[in-house]
Amino acid sequence: MNPHRRKVLQLAAGAAALPAASRLAWAQAYPARPVRIILGFAPGGAADASARVIGQWLSERLGRQFITENRPGASGNLALEAVAGAAPDGYTLALLGVNNAINASLYSKPGFEFLRDIAPVAGIMRVPLVMVVNPSFPATTVPQFIAYAKANPGKINMGSGGVGTSIHVSGELFKMMTGIDMLHVPYRGGALALKDLIGGQLQVMFDTMPESIELIRAGTLRPLAVTTATRSLALPDLPTIGDFLPGYEASAWYGIGAPRDTPAEIVDTLNREINAGLADAKIKARLADLGGTVIAGSPADFKTFIADEAAKWAKVVRFAGIKAE
Repeated sequence: MNPHRRKVLQLAAGAAALPAASRLAWAQAYPARPVRIILGFAPGGAADASARVIGQWLSERLGRQFITENRPGASGNLALEAVAGAAPDGYTLALLGVNNAINASLYSKPGFEFLRDIAPVAGIMRVPLVMVVNPSFPATTVPQFIAYAKANPGKINMGSGGVGTSIHVSGELFKMMTGIDMLHVPYRGGALALKDLIGGQLQVMFDTMPESIELIRAGTLRPLAVTTATRSLALPDLPTIGDFLPGYEASAWYGIGAPRDTPAEIVDTLNREINAGLADAKIKARLADLGGTVIAGSPADFKTFIADEAAKWAKVVRFAGIKAE
């Protein structure tokens, strides 16, 4: 075993054996060195930006650097496996997202169990997806789209950034709830799918708002509705899919997690400071620029949220017969 890792594990084990008062004092000294926030996404985009916004806030509030470490691969499983196997001392954190909730049922042996091995710390934000079509598509509302799809089964190509992505499963949820037939066409990234949507090779996408909002504003894409339960402040005149399809809700979301058995005092410290950031006007404005709304709450609140998301997407994965690539 690596000597440095052995020392970290020994320190963590020693902390677990301390009396309650001593453990509290140890946790109160947290953080005593830099903290890593590992995320399974490349630099750029809403996930990376949210991690950096919260990391900077925590650095300023807690007096130690919170370093964002991008470790993409296997739909985020590589990053989460690294966090699940790290010492539970608060110095290795994960940026969690809807991809982790989807992967919980999509991958049978990822090397960890999401709901068992990751301790929820705090939510950060929820980001709507937008149902967008090529401007030439003969539908300007969700009901018109459903009617057209039922009259033309299998003739609509639905693009996504890959199998099992939020863009993909949001569309599959729509198919499940409406009973319509659309052909899923996966790409290696949402940007490539958007290019073909604009070009007319695809007819519809359930795209993340940060990727598509400028194209919507320019008139290059026609939005039909947002996927969240409430309207988006970024596109306030756009209805929700749920306005026409009661119970439909899908979103990208981000939050912070830690290895299982991380001391409650450390989790509570991080939760308190993250929630303070989410209440700060400047932080809220920066997240709103990404199309997001904050999802503040306790670790227990975030745990319930994650479990509900995992259960919802497990039903969609089973219904659609989605298999990991």
